[in-house]
Amino acid sequence: MQAVKIYLTATCPYCIRAKALLKQRGVEHIEEIRVDLDPAQRSVMTDLTGRRTVPQIFIGATHVGGCDDLVALDQRGGLLPLLA
Repeated sequence: MQAVKIYLTATCPYCIRAKALLKQRGVEHIEEIRVDLDPAQRSVMTDLTGRRTVPQIFIGATHVGGCDDLVALDQRGGLLPLLA
């Protein structure tokens, strides 16, 4: 399974929803980078993605986007192949 990394904050409902969907699809380990605890990581996230909102989700080297992007990818049937 591909490595999954998420830039997030602790109380963001979209972050919580994205993590729940990934776990439902069998992801056991998610590398969580908390931009609320380490503001410098928000700059790293912005440089990588061009976006300032959380969550920002990476599966392997692929930037999936935010929660809505992840849900849309799953609904199109693209999430499980990307995770494999």
